[in-house]
Amino acid sequence: MDRTIGRDGAAARPPPPPADPPVTPGEPALRHWAGADAFALLRGLESARRGLCEDTAALRLHAHGDNATDAVRRPGAAVWARRALAGPFSGLMTVLGVLLAVAGSPGSATLVLVVAALGVGLRLWHAARSDRLSRELRAHAATTVTVRRRPAPGTAPRDSEVPPEDLVPGDVVLLGAGDPVPADARLLHARDLLVDQSSLSGELLPVTKAPPSSREPRPAPRRRPSRAGTDDRPLTALPALLFAGSTVVRGTATAVVLATGAHTHTEELAGRGRRPRPESEVDRGLRSVRRALVRCMLLAAPLVLLVNVEVSGDVRQALLFAVVVTVGLAPELLPLIVGTTLLRGAARLRESGVLVTRPEAIHDLGSIDVACLDKTGTLTEDRVVFTHSVDVDGRPDPAPADAAAVAVRFQTTPRDGLDDAVSAADRDGSALLAHGLLTRVEELPFDHSRRRSAMVLRDAHDPGELVIVRGDPDTVLPRCTRVARDGGAVELTASLRTAAADAAAGHRATGLRVVAVATRRTPLLRPLGAGDDDDPERDLLLLGFVGMVDPVRESAARAVERFAEQGVAVKVLTGDDTAVAEQVCARAGIAVTGVLDGTGLDALNDVALARAVARTTLFTRLGPLQKERVVAALQARGHTVGFLGDGLNDVGALRIADVGIGVDGAVPAARAAADIVLADRSPDVVVSAVEEGRRTLGRATRYLTVTAALNVGNALSVLVASAVLPFLPLLPAQLLLQGVLFGVAALSLSFDRVEPGWTARPRRWDTRGMLWCMAVLGPLASAFDLVTFWAVWRFLGLDTPQEQAVFQAVWFMEGVLSQVLVLLLLRTRAGRAARPVVATVSAVVLAGLAVPFTPLAPLFGMAAPPPAVWPLLAAVVLPFLSCVAATRPLYLRHVLGIRAADPRQEKERIR
Repeated sequence: MDRTIGRDGAAARPPPPPADPPVTPGEPALRHWAGADAFALLRGLESARRGLCEDTAALRLHAHGDNATDAVRRPGAAVWARRALAGPFSGLMTVLGVLLAVAGSPGSATLVLVVAALGVGLRLWHAARSDRLSRELRAHAATTVTVRRRPAPGTAPRDSEVPPEDLVPGDVVLLGAGDPVPADARLLHARDLLVDQSSLSGELLPVTKAPPSSREPRPAPRRRPSRAGTDDRPLTALPALLFAGSTVVRGTATAVVLATGAHTHTEELAGRGRRPRPESEVDRGLRSVRRALVRCMLLAAPLVLLVNVEVSGDVRQALLFAVVVTVGLAPELLPLIVGTTLLRGAARLRESGVLVTRPEAIHDLGSIDVACLDKTGTLTEDRVVFTHSVDVDGRPDPAPADAAAVAVRFQTTPRDGLDDAVSAADRDGSALLAHGLLTRVEELPFDHSRRRSAMVLRDAHDPGELVIVRGDPDTVLPRCTRVARDGGAVELTASLRTAAADAAAGHRATGLRVVAVATRRTPLLRPLGAGDDDDPERDLLLLGFVGMVDPVRESAARAVERFAEQGVAVKVLTGDDTAVAEQVCARAGIAVTGVLDGTGLDALNDVALARAVARTTLFTRLGPLQKERVVAALQARGHTVGFLGDGLNDVGALRIADVGIGVDGAVPAARAAADIVLADRSPDVVVSAVEEGRRTLGRATRYLTVTAALNVGNALSVLVASAVLPFLPLLPAQLLLQGVLFGVAALSLSFDRVEPGWTARPRRWDTRGMLWCMAVLGPLASAFDLVTFWAVWRFLGLDTPQEQAVFQAVWFMEGVLSQVLVLLLLRTRAGRAARPVVATVSAVVLAGLAVPFTPLAPLFGMAAPPPAVWPLLAAVVLPFLSCVAATRPLYLRHVLGIRAADPRQEKERIR
């Protein structure tokens, strides 16, 4: 039968806790209860090992509220509406609609407001669709937790399943392998307990948890007493505490709940993801665009008003002229165009497994110049695999791996990642063969203080028992007296012991996780008691070492190369060990120019850290606040930062990064804080998302720069016309219809190709390029408008108020034709336009030329011009397009920032 073998060592009982427990929930209370003995703990929580009474639990549930630990909450309709109305130009278009109504043009006012409503509606639709997809991603099966309660005082306790939401402080919960930890709790009893708390601490492997006990001391080297006499290790390093969001991997536990709901450590970390998001690069760019356009409006509108009042003396007409100039300067369909390009970009990203939860993040993706990646699960595959098995001299030897695989084969406790990796080392089927010859007698599971495990097996053919020990070389080597060498067993001398320790240290230095394997043949062991000298883990024969590694993803190296090609620097932020992280970076092709660990980071102030991040590639042993500081320091240096994370320790950094990137398997709070969610953890997906972000930003930038320049030309033309014409050159409704037709043509840009040079480096909303385009193309367009005026007066004789409807129709046709063709001419240098672009532009040109000849003309105040208008349009538009073509190289260089390249190379890079 199985025997239970106690853990080694003993420790003094921890000092008694203070008489008064901390009243403030949070970290001080958790630290206080972590070191308290069970009696003081239960007395302070007014609970008992038999659990709470049902009535007491109900009262506490009413007082503390539900144990709602999921930080992901669905926003209401009011929140969606506020986000949609907060668009950059929604308020501007509303003001223009009101001004048009005041100026006596209700039809034009209605049209402006309808266009603004379309942009708001598009944003609302996308927000609702993203929310639905997000809820589908985070949908999971409902769970329950086993809680021990009493129906009434004096009755026997009973264990029952309740929803996690019904837990209250003081509840006694029972946990087993596979159970999620539903709340922050202090262990009362544990057996072979192994907990995965990687989402909180970033540790790859599960950790051992145990209550304070005289038989389970805390390792002295890891204890760092503070001045107050308390343990100042990170909360997650305290072995007596369990945290909401972690999972039991192995063993069983009985624990008392310390905190629920918003008071848990998990919610404290998750709450950092609900802080207001700082202004992003795109937010700053759009704000600068708004300011530039508003400045132009504030300058032009009063000037037109004063000039027209001085010339005509008609205040109402002067006001209408001023409104026309304002409408001419406003990019009416900017919200709709930007929204459409974002939707198109989101659709393309969704096809590659990327869900966009914040549409504007697509443009921010195009601006990223620093990508902060986690090591575990991003550069690596988030699993441990067997690499090799060697003897103490470092020579390949299958014996250590085979022995370890046999032990795992007979293991009854749930396996962890290291066990699975060791099992995979069984290449020749020796474990299967041994299964028929050996039977399990005893199992000593891995223990946090012992840092090793042992399996006692009985051989059917040989007398006695076989003991297989595997674990940390630092704990296995001291128990070895012999070593397997050259086919035999020799004494483990001091020199051999030193050589073996050096070999293990050398493997660790290369980033490997090393397990020492030793065996012992013994007579039949008898059941042991405390202090028994017949220890099966003594006088061991050291076989050698088994090496394991967290493998680097196949796509990692290529992703790093593509990031370099895109001008994106890669920074690695991890909670893992420095040596392991350095080796992962080396295998992934990341040149480590500097390393900074969490301790060194805490010693730097913000100014010093901002200098340090410029020369540092690898940040190790980081906690949640330290990751935030690294991201903030990079932003302080002017970088646009993308941060990829999946744990609660990443929530704060995800929130403050310009683009927070989560993964499908991330904790709910991390998915809620992220701007985009990846279905695949591979960094290659992030690279593709950055490229798509740049293409999407490029399409919106082309529309904005060309529109702003042409609108400046319209405003200049109206300004000159207001001084010489006895009537409006264009009515507000006509100018708005012209802008709508131009916007419809611009909508097709979301389907167009983008100049390959555009995606070669990070892109931002560059107001300087837009101002350059306005300064060059605007006056050029206005000059040809004035040529149109002169030609209409000179050759068509349309110079009286009675003929203004025909005059306006001619200028309307010329404006639609020239503006749409200019957009097509300046759209890109990426070869032939896509079919949707050609089809849309052709339809818009035909519609614009046909409107004055349709029954719709009177509705917009136009009349059909004479046939002579066609040669006049050709004589004006063709030279204008030739002049624009001459300025095109300057546009590419100064506005788009694209240098001339070999056309053959560009053709090969075109998608």
